[in-house]
Amino acid sequence: MSETILVTGGCGYIGSHVVRQLSESGYSVVVYDNLSTGFRDALTQGEELVEGELADREKLEKLFQRCRFTTVLHFAAAIIAPESVSLPLKYYGNNTRNTLGLLEVCVTYGVKRFIFSSTAAVYGIPDGGVASEESTLLPINPYGTSKLMSEWMLRDVAAAHDMRYVALRYFNVAGADPQARIGQRTPEATHLIKVACQAALGMRENISVYGTDYPTPDGTGIRDYIHIEDLASAHLRALDYLEKGGESTAMNVGYGHGSSVREVLEVVKKVSGAELNILEAERRPGDPASLVAKADKIRALTGWEPHYNDLEKIVADAWRWESKLAGK
Repeated sequence: MSETILVTGGCGYIGSHVVRQLSESGYSVVVYDNLSTGFRDALTQGEELVEGELADREKLEKLFQRCRFTTVLHFAAAIIAPESVSLPLKYYGNNTRNTLGLLEVCVTYGVKRFIFSSTAAVYGIPDGGVASEESTLLPINPYGTSKLMSEWMLRDVAAAHDMRYVALRYFNVAGADPQARIGQRTPEATHLIKVACQAALGMRENISVYGTDYPTPDGTGIRDYIHIEDLASAHLRALDYLEKGGESTAMNVGYGHGSSVREVLEVVKKVSGAELNILEAERRPGDPASLVAKADKIRALTGWEPHYNDLEKIVADAWRWESKLAGK
């Protein structure tokens, strides 16, 4: 494969796993990242890194002039939903405005394929706790809204120009590279499995369970946790789908079943062999009782099949990664 692919935000948690899989599959990859939440050494296969801001149009244009990309994978974004409520303009700037600027450059330089890192947050609180691609799009925070606005821009750009796209709507991403080369490193991360592993390592005094009175079997929130390796492979399947002429669309990426907060904590205790100091707290505003993917579409259209659909495997890989980080 001679084509060079641009990956924005490729030094971050999700982007770096996708970049590694792209490189291992024979693609040449250029990563564009400002390293605000990413890490240079998350690029494990010698990929070229261009350090820059997405808002830096001049730098972006020079890169497109040099590399003439026809495929872009766009991960660069701010992603903390509670923060978006208190800092909405950061999210509309980082996520929506910067995507607009990137799309303008893509149209100018003839990009044909665009894969967008979207989120289940575009659904808000879906009826029955299960979201399909046909579910109502009703985000309840600026993070979800900023991503939905980007999806709408992509839809309209694809209608007007010779570009096709896939927007992948992620559910709860967790775990790490099974060989513990890369993983979630964001300071003050809010991901439950990461936080629980840190608590098991003694790096946090306790772990809070927000809401124990939900209408779920054990009273705690249920989420569709997906292994980062399976999520990354979904991007390669989406790229293959577009390369074969697939139509522009949005697809959920999840397993189609959920685990409760208490179930996750029990698995962390089992894998780590440690006890956890668990504090019960009030519900957080905007947290749905359950959020699970209906993910038949991506399987049907792309042939994607997960290989790590097991909560204990997800936790074990996260535990190995967190233990390695703690060892440093």
